[in-house]
Amino acid sequence: MKKSVISVLTTLTGVVIGAGAAGRVIGGEKDKIKAMSDKHLDLFLMMTQWVKVKQEGKNLSSFFEKNGYKRIAIYGMSYAGEALVEELKDTDIQVVYGIDRNADSIYADVDIVSMEDDLRAVDVIVVTAITFFDEIEEELSKKVACPVISLEDILYEV
Repeated sequence: MKKSVISVLTTLTGVVIGAGAAGRVIGGEKDKIKAMSDKHLDLFLMMTQWVKVKQEGKNLSSFFEKNGYKRIAIYGMSYAGEALVEELKDTDIQVVYGIDRNADSIYADVDIVSMEDDLRAVDVIVVTAITFFDEIEEELSKKVACPVISLEDILYEV
């Protein structure tokens, strides 16, 4: 009898511990999904602002010209980074290079380097990964002397 009670208690304890661990895994997955959702919402809102800027007949090159930024680097070479390179083609603004954590697997019209590489001198670095801007700005500021600005800020200032 004692053996069966101990066996049942051990089984129940295992089930409770397992359920708690599963709940944490599911909760952890839920947190990841929420973070990804927030990131994509931020990107969507930024791109919507970009469309508004274009509808007003404005070009982002005016922001760079107004601030004396002729040679720039872009951090984050996914959709927004590629769009910025395209936007600045055939303007007086030169995109010298892009910076991305996946530098080895990105093909673009500009050189792509990683944060760990030596970063060539530019007038400004534009961060397109706006959700992580504060962390990226802090890291870049340790490596470069130029300003580090968010694409989102540019879009609301132009």
